[in-house]
Amino acid sequence: MSDTNKEGYLTGKLLLAMPSMTDPRFHRSVIYMCNHDVSGAMGLVVNHMVKDLGFADILKELPLKSEITIDPASLSIPVMVGGPVDSGRGFLLHSNDFHEQQTINVDDDFSVTATLDIIRAIAKGEGPDEKLFILGYAGWTAGQLEEELQHNAWLVTDADPELIFDVSHEEKWAQAIGKLGFDPAMLSGDAGRA
Repeated sequence: MSDTNKEGYLTGKLLLAMPSMTDPRFHRSVIYMCNHDVSGAMGLVVNHMVKDLGFADILKELPLKSEITIDPASLSIPVMVGGPVDSGRGFLLHSNDFHEQQTINVDDDFSVTATLDIIRAIAKGEGPDEKLFILGYAGWTAGQLEEELQHNAWLVTDADPELIFDVSHEEKWAQAIGKLGFDPAMLSGDAGRA
């Protein structure tokens, strides 16, 4: 994953779907950008919950050893639809208070880990304080995201832990739009014409 300070790249930012987004998979999506560089981009939708699937259901399906004592509080972690790519793959977007060898620190506030070790740590009550479990991701090839931005498909804003981890999933999009200083009802997906 790339440095967050590279000019023109959106690693560590939020993409907010415009109301005119025609792809229903991204309707009112808030996407945390894990990586964006010259070769493409990868992000995790943080406001679309998986219906009828909880973290406890995920744990039952994983090859975890029986000596693990599950902390019931760990089972209330939201399971999100991260995007249409590789929907069977799980990612944990989390605070930086947990780190293992495979953890990728995206910026000062957020990390991503995609291993069974972090699931084991969470099940034992030893994982990160703040976390979302996410299935799948959103991906863009080189230049694709830039083209979508030019066509007014997305707005960009700063990410913050409170918005990602504490705001209800139903309210994240409106609150993220509000951070930009205007009412979501005023948005249009059409570019201005002179």
